[in-house]
Amino acid sequence: MILKFPKNFYWGTATSAYQVEGGIRNDWSQAGKKYDAGLACDHYHRFEEDFDLAKRMNNNAHRFSIEWARIEPEEGKFDQKEIEHYRKVIFALRQRNLEPFVTLYHWTLPVWFTKKGGWLNKDAPEYFGKFVEKVVKEYKDLVKFWITLNEPNIYTSMSFLKGNWPPFIKNWLKTQRVFKQLIRAHIKAYKIIRKISPFSRIGIATNNIWYRGIIKLFAGYKWNHKFLSAIKDYQNFIGLNYYFSHSLSSIVLKRGEVNDLGWKIVPEGIYHVLKDLKKYNKAIFITENGLADVKDKKRARFIIEHLKWVHKAIEERIDVRGYFYWSLIDNFEWDKGFWPRFGLIEINYKNNLGRIPRPSSKIYARICKNNALDI
Repeated sequence: MILKFPKNFYWGTATSAYQVEGGIRNDWSQAGKKYDAGLACDHYHRFEEDFDLAKRMNNNAHRFSIEWARIEPEEGKFDQKEIEHYRKVIFALRQRNLEPFVTLYHWTLPVWFTKKGGWLNKDAPEYFGKFVEKVVKEYKDLVKFWITLNEPNIYTSMSFLKGNWPPFIKNWLKTQRVFKQLIRAHIKAYKIIRKISPFSRIGIATNNIWYRGIIKLFAGYKWNHKFLSAIKDYQNFIGLNYYFSHSLSSIVLKRGEVNDLGWKIVPEGIYHVLKDLKKYNKAIFITENGLADVKDKKRARFIIEHLKWVHKAIEERIDVRGYFYWSLIDNFEWDKGFWPRFGLIEINYKNNLGRIPRPSSKIYARICKNNALDI
């Protein structure tokens, strides 16, 4: 049985600057050894090699982020060398017929901005807006798809509610304030992008978990829906990041298959969270979906099973237009370091950061080539 995907469907992978580029000075690199990505995968110098690997997988799109701390290392001073670097990155994608999906904020901040209080500063959306304006003016003729913010729900939770990530604050009221600031920042960015590049498509990437059973009643604050409802008139699409599901049995009894990080693998969940997003009447791109799997034993099946459920959602008239596996290459997994392996391409950290395509990459390449699942 062959499951065909819509014509012009986007097939790709995703990365973020801090996790792969290396050599970045920002709030994370200054937060201590555990949070310093160092050289990472040296994608900064090897992006063409990495994009060749993406092209070999028959991808036609790639999601990446532009590091604010590179573009504006000092307040109001934009680094033209770094602007030209990202122009080369975008050109490299275009030359390989890979549609760029550009993320403007993927959790890391310039040091000068954090010294001003970061997102707690009342003028934070204005500072972000100046960065967005500069970037969009530079690349407006090269980029159609803009993702303003990555997972604002996860960032606020990890950095301000739990205090596990920079700036390591545990305060409910400050969490709420940052959440509102990020809503303002997105709307500000949306208006700026639309003014400079009226035909651009703009959205956010939101992390959605499928809660099952009785735990659904206690899932807590509906971060995602509060954010999406607040920006519903200021977005053209929704980016969905889906990784796992929660239920009482998986949390308490530890039942079910998991990835190397212990995250519950439930492919059906992607269908349910897509159904949940249908009410917003927006195009949807699956901007992240993947797993940590150092032995590459589960990855191919993970992709196939999730795509079966994505196809079912499309059959039910949910407007899904693309799928981006996380991640193209192994990377720095935030406070976990380098040991979780998410890449379709293995990074040999012991031998010159060599790139080694995993067997699962060939399965994904066949899906992308055929625009279909053969099950």
